[in-house]
Amino acid sequence: MSVRRQCQLLGLNRATFYREPAPESSVNLALMRRIDEQYLRTPFFGSRRMAEVLGTRRRPLNRKHVQRLMRIMDLVAIYPRPCTTRRDPSHKIYPYLLRNLKIERPDQVWSCDITYVPMPTGFMYLAAVIDWYSRYVLSWRLSNTLDSGFCVEALEAACRRKRPEIFNTDQGVQFTSRAFTSRLESWGVAISMDGRGRALDNVFIERLWWSVKYESIYLHEFGTVPALEQGLQTYFDFYCHQRPHQALDYRTPGKVYGRRKPKS
Repeated sequence: MSVRRQCQLLGLNRATFYREPAPESSVNLALMRRIDEQYLRTPFFGSRRMAEVLGTRRRPLNRKHVQRLMRIMDLVAIYPRPCTTRRDPSHKIYPYLLRNLKIERPDQVWSCDITYVPMPTGFMYLAAVIDWYSRYVLSWRLSNTLDSGFCVEALEAACRRKRPEIFNTDQGVQFTSRAFTSRLESWGVAISMDGRGRALDNVFIERLWWSVKYESIYLHEFGTVPALEQGLQTYFDFYCHQRPHQALDYRTPGKVYGRRKPKS
């Protein structure tokens, strides 16, 4: 299969395939870590407020510098605005189907999202699929780029056993790509997408990212990708099968979803 065809299937620009991005400096990586931590506390801060809060009188931060790093991290402030995530005008946008919908059983609604993962010498992106009713993490994948391929892999892994009635995402280019939506359509799954500037429409997975980072990633600072993968596997096993959730009457997501912990 040609490189052109592979890129078409993945929704990836060929220039991105051939380009080897220059690594960020240690100073920028440290700042990106601080931005990520602040964003989890105040997701409504844009680049101006972020620069003001993280800078000091002696070492003020340039707003455009912060804006560039937030763009790399795929972070945007949560409030209504013309565009809050990277979109492709040629991709179809689906309506939001969850407004006033009562979530009352497993596999009724699943969702997928992407978050930035800081590392000592670089960064990765993490995608996860979660069941809304039980908060159970059905699958996850890591990538060093924001192409749609790792999101499609996470989707296919989650759907090997069961499939949801509704699948919800934001309007990012990864989730509006035909590689992603065509699979859901072929399985007869209704597609729902958050309104622009409505990140809290996907609030359950946003809460998951807070837990993953403060309970695992920020505590351990995994130095390599294999170490990060193993650390995330350990944490998600804990999150799904050992960590009680207050919203679930202190039951675990695995118990509510009805899936036992895999044997090691």
